[in-house]
Amino acid sequence: MGMVQEFKEFALKGSVIDLAVGVVIGGAFGGIVKSLVSNIIMPPINLLTARSGVNFKEAALTIETESPKLDDAGKVIEGEGAGMVVQDYPILNYGPFVQTIFEFLLIAIALFVAIKLINAARSHMEGEPEEEEVAKPSEDIQLLREIRDALQKS
Repeated sequence: MGMVQEFKEFALKGSVIDLAVGVVIGGAFGGIVKSLVSNIIMPPINLLTARSGVNFKEAALTIETESPKLDDAGKVIEGEGAGMVVQDYPILNYGPFVQTIFEFLLIAIALFVAIKLINAARSHMEGEPEEEEVAKPSEDIQLLREIRDALQKS
């Protein structure tokens, strides 16, 4: 029975619950940022880069490959009309990777701004900390320091 009680205390601690809420909100926030990048940010960028023939959704390093012609059933055509078809085969899909980098940067910037705002609000709510006065050394210590400095000069 003691182990069940320990687990109950652990699971109901504020930090565990806060972590669970953070994970859920973080997942939802990631979905929002992904939608923002793929639906709002990337289309204008793709429009600008389309003039040069680059579309990030389909951007990839490709090689030309040859394969036999196939009929609608997926069988190799033999005899008349037979031959090889030359087509591009993607080797490295870097477009989706670039899009993911944009998503990461936006999430990092949003988190930075959120943390900055939270810290500013926290310091405003707590009030500015009063600067502690630096304790002045006693006269004896000041005199000893002066003697030390005079000895070092000579």
